[in-house]
Amino acid sequence: MAAALVALLGIVVIARLADAATAPAPATVVALTAQRFAYAPETIIAKVGVPLVLEITALDHDHGFNLPAFGVRADLKAGTTTRVEIVPDRIGSFAFHCDVFCGDGHEEMTGTLHVVE
Repeated sequence: MAAALVALLGIVVIARLADAATAPAPATVVALTAQRFAYAPETIIAKVGVPLVLEITALDHDHGFNLPAFGVRADLKAGTTTRVEIVPDRIGSFAFHCDVFCGDGHEEMTGTLHVVE
């Protein structure tokens, strides 16, 4: 009986270790602001395969967030925070931009997502 209990406990420990090894990495959360005519920060660094959550606050006007390389797009309403979730699946530098016209200088409202190992 004691041997069976020890064997059962061993199986439980092994199963928990296997679950821990396959558990997804915790998300990286980055606060980002959108304001005529810039994102802050302009550069975001993320790790490949690690979930990334952007909490984007539009400070002054409605804006857009467009990260074409990952097929990500969001409307950003003035005075609110929008969560954008991405799991970067490749290494490189990828441009994002505002795609809601917000006045002269709108074309300069860009940033870069750098995905590293």
